[in-house]
Amino acid sequence: MEQPNNARLLATTSNQKLLLMMVLLIVVVSSVSVQPSVAQQPPSPGYYPSRTISSMAFGDGYNNLWGAQHQTLSPDQKDLTVWMDRSSGSGFKSKRSYRNGYFGASIKVPSGYTAGVNTAFYLSNNELYPGQHDEIDMELLGTIPGEPWTLQTNVYVHGTGDGNVIIGREMRFHLWFDPTADFHHYAILWNPDHILFLVDDIPVRRYPRSGNSNFPDRQMWAYGSIWDASDWATDGGRFKSDYRYQPFVSRYRDLKIAGCDAGAPANCRPVPASASGGVGLSSQQNAAMSWAQQRSMVYYYCQDYSRNHANYPEC
Repeated sequence: MEQPNNARLLATTSNQKLLLMMVLLIVVVSSVSVQPSVAQQPPSPGYYPSRTISSMAFGDGYNNLWGAQHQTLSPDQKDLTVWMDRSSGSGFKSKRSYRNGYFGASIKVPSGYTAGVNTAFYLSNNELYPGQHDEIDMELLGTIPGEPWTLQTNVYVHGTGDGNVIIGREMRFHLWFDPTADFHHYAILWNPDHILFLVDDIPVRRYPRSGNSNFPDRQMWAYGSIWDASDWATDGGRFKSDYRYQPFVSRYRDLKIAGCDAGAPANCRPVPASASGGVGLSSQQNAAMSWAQQRSMVYYYCQDYSRNHANYPEC
């Protein structure tokens, strides 16, 4: 009679061990499954310029430029809605031009089928220097359902965005969040030493001055717009805007400008790129930028060897 009891004891012990192993496995799997959501959170850059600059009412810093019938403004003038349909898009422009500064806006873009739609926030002097203009771009490029939006950053210098041969300096990202779900702050910090592209104060790209020929140093205005860029915006133009899904609505709020306008005295100090006020970024900012680029960058012009790199001495 002892043998059956021992067998039952062994079976019970084995079952308990198996149950314990299953519980441990569930715990391990559960802990692993939450890691991606934790990894989505970027490291702190340690410096938050957007928090030091007050938001402005739209009319204090900007005017409508085109497509006024495709813009509405909240009663407090802090929330601008723009949309694109078959008849038009819409755009706005800062009242003043600047020779350096911080330019930011919180933006929310439309969901669903948005191929070809370009929601932009950028600096330019195209109206002052037609055919030879400078431009610093942040463009949110629409997509098809199931595919992510693309943030494109770009720099044009002294007409490289004009004419038959376009010499762009693009860096593109699939962001670590859904830009259709909520507002996120996109900003350009442009000073005499470099250009920073910031998303929620995370520096996603730094474009340093490496020479006068490839760095914009003339006064520019700030712009925002929504427009049809079907020729190139989504998968190189493979997917076009489909106006069965119109209107395509984007919203801007928390508009911020700080820096030296074109009429400022010579001793006007640019907005610093780091808390120390030095030329470079802090170690925390560099770590945050590395995180963003390693996780989210999907294109960098310096790594595109189909281009003529004689046009890009900074690479």
